[in-house]
Amino acid sequence: MKKHYTFIFCFTLIISFTAYAQISAVSFVNANYSYGTQPTNIQSNDIYDVYVSWRNTFADPCANGRYRIKFDTSSETVSEGIAYGMLLSVYANDKELFDGLWLYYQDFSNANGVMNWKINGCTSVIGQNGATDAELDAAYALIVADKRWGNAGVINYQNDALTLIAAIKTYEIENGTNVLKPGDAWGGSNNTNPSYLSPGYFRVFGIYSNDITFWNAVANKSYAILNDNLSQNNAVYNLVSDWCKADGTYSNEVSWAYNEGKSYYYDAARTPWRMVIDYVWSGDSQALSYSGLCNDFVNAQGGFNQIYPGYSQAGIAINTSYKDPTFTGAYASAAMSSTNQNFVNNGYTELKNQVTTAYFGATLRALYMFALSGNMYNALTENVLSISEVNQESFKIYPNPVLDYLNISFKSSKPKTISLHSINGKQLILKKENSMLTQLDLTQLNAGIYFLKINEENFKIIKS
Repeated sequence: MKKHYTFIFCFTLIISFTAYAQISAVSFVNANYSYGTQPTNIQSNDIYDVYVSWRNTFADPCANGRYRIKFDTSSETVSEGIAYGMLLSVYANDKELFDGLWLYYQDFSNANGVMNWKINGCTSVIGQNGATDAELDAAYALIVADKRWGNAGVINYQNDALTLIAAIKTYEIENGTNVLKPGDAWGGSNNTNPSYLSPGYFRVFGIYSNDITFWNAVANKSYAILNDNLSQNNAVYNLVSDWCKADGTYSNEVSWAYNEGKSYYYDAARTPWRMVIDYVWSGDSQALSYSGLCNDFVNAQGGFNQIYPGYSQAGIAINTSYKDPTFTGAYASAAMSSTNQNFVNNGYTELKNQVTTAYFGATLRALYMFALSGNMYNALTENVLSISEVNQESFKIYPNPVLDYLNISFKSSKPKTISLHSINGKQLILKKENSMLTQLDLTQLNAGIYFLKINEENFKIIKS
């Protein structure tokens, strides 16, 4: 598959969120995935901007350092939203928000150790028992936190991740079948949700918990369910239904769902994103096959700007009066399985342009943009430089933003290599240095964003 080189960088910013507690640092590592093609048209501040906008809109502080994520009814919070927020905040290096969300999750967990799915603000449970997609996202986010921040603080992310993975295995995987249940209190072979299936996570859980055989079996069962759903219902392309039995036929337990769960609607819409993550992380052929169906569907519709919110499994659009990044962004993510760079770039452009203030669409739009930019990497294979580690390094960069001259001071005179690159990756400055203080002359450069590299560490520099 075609690999796109992305200049990897970390940066530190001091940000004040109006009406929210301050966070000291937000950082992004635009990693290259092991497989697939990533967009080349992501602008330097796109991921930062989408994260800050999402945080300001949906993150709401409770007491004692807890945070919640506002649902469609803003006074309510659902476990899915907490877990999405954990994914976004850990990939953004926003430890304050991540810790607050995880503490909130724990405050409202049931006897099985999974969060009750709907909460009234910061106070009481109004929807009992778990929703498995929340547990999966939260468990994986805890693994990222372990790898990013370690376990020396108040929260032991590793222990909490292993405990939650064990709860998922015990209560949310049907015994003897490897079928993912939609919650700890219901479902299994008679009812599952294709959009909850997360084979990329399952492979990571297996390695992380030393239970590879079990979790790989769950991953393989996930693809069997998807394929059976497509074949049993004569579906076109990738259009799985919102709900189904493990044999792919329609479930009779979701009469309350849109069209009784028989359509590719707001649940199933997330499936392309879930599957392509498995592909870009592991190169799995089953993930590639499903993602290819997604790409074929986009081309058959005439492009990403012709994707609408919902379809019958026969491919008939449910509503053509509006667009929704919930659907478009999942297909844009799946495009990373393509070798066509223009196709991938077009998907990113359409997703970026589809701005929404709705909880579900806005949150998934941010997650999809994280995925496309390399900020939903596999925490077990990607070495991440945390901001705390950057601050402990033996050099200081100032001022930033900079007007004319950038100063770099070192604690030792050991040899080091310093380079400065444009936003397009063009090398502008390269120098070898063994003194304890050096200065870069930026007077001839235009105002904008540049990337500084000192040995193997990368930083964002803003020139005024």
